[in-house]
Amino acid sequence: MMLRGRTTVRWIVRTLSEICVTGGALIVLFVIYVLFWTGVRADSAMDGEIGKLQHQWSTGPLTAPDAKPAPGDGPTPSAPPRRYEPGASFAVMYIPRFGADWAKPVLEGTATDVLKRGLGHYDRTARLGDLGNFSVAGHRRTYGDPFKDFPQLRPGDAVVLTDGTTWFTYRIDNRPYTTLPGDIGVIDPVPRKSGFNGPGRYLTLTTCEPEWGHSHRLIAWAHLDSTQPVAQGRPSALTG
Repeated sequence: MMLRGRTTVRWIVRTLSEICVTGGALIVLFVIYVLFWTGVRADSAMDGEIGKLQHQWSTGPLTAPDAKPAPGDGPTPSAPPRRYEPGASFAVMYIPRFGADWAKPVLEGTATDVLKRGLGHYDRTARLGDLGNFSVAGHRRTYGDPFKDFPQLRPGDAVVLTDGTTWFTYRIDNRPYTTLPGDIGVIDPVPRKSGFNGPGRYLTLTTCEPEWGHSHRLIAWAHLDSTQPVAQGRPSALTG
């Protein structure tokens, strides 16, 4: 009877050990998937989106469909802005602070599948370069870690975007600001708590905080500093 009891105990211990080893292996595989494989797939998807845009721009006309106002222009009457195509890329963003090779596509919308392929434009905010607040979200970690270095942003940093016809150079106005996910006022046309006093051509960048969580959001605001046609070459913010 005692021998049978010891055998049973050994079987239970062995089974539990195997379960622990299997569970540990699954956890390791999951971590590898989150940290590595999602990044590989996202980087490939983002490169693909940029490639598609560059192909479109190289084969299509390089003249802007609408006149781009100067950054200092005030409000002017205009037709309702055209909407970007949901889920489609329409611009490329460069942030020199994040590295000379940092370039990410900007797509319309902020759904999960969109943010796996690049940065996402909040669809109810202004179009690129227009009067109002052009607002963009991106993952802090996983899916390519596009905004991993977000806390490094400083006032005066350049955020440069192109839609294939025009370069738009925005300048950061604040160190990253922490708020709650429900604080949608940060993407208002004149974003609350930004320090902006009236209508203008603004940019809002948002990402998750803390680095591996999503209980809060980090926010950076910028204003449109300059524009120039793509035909004139890259702006000084990318060549200096």
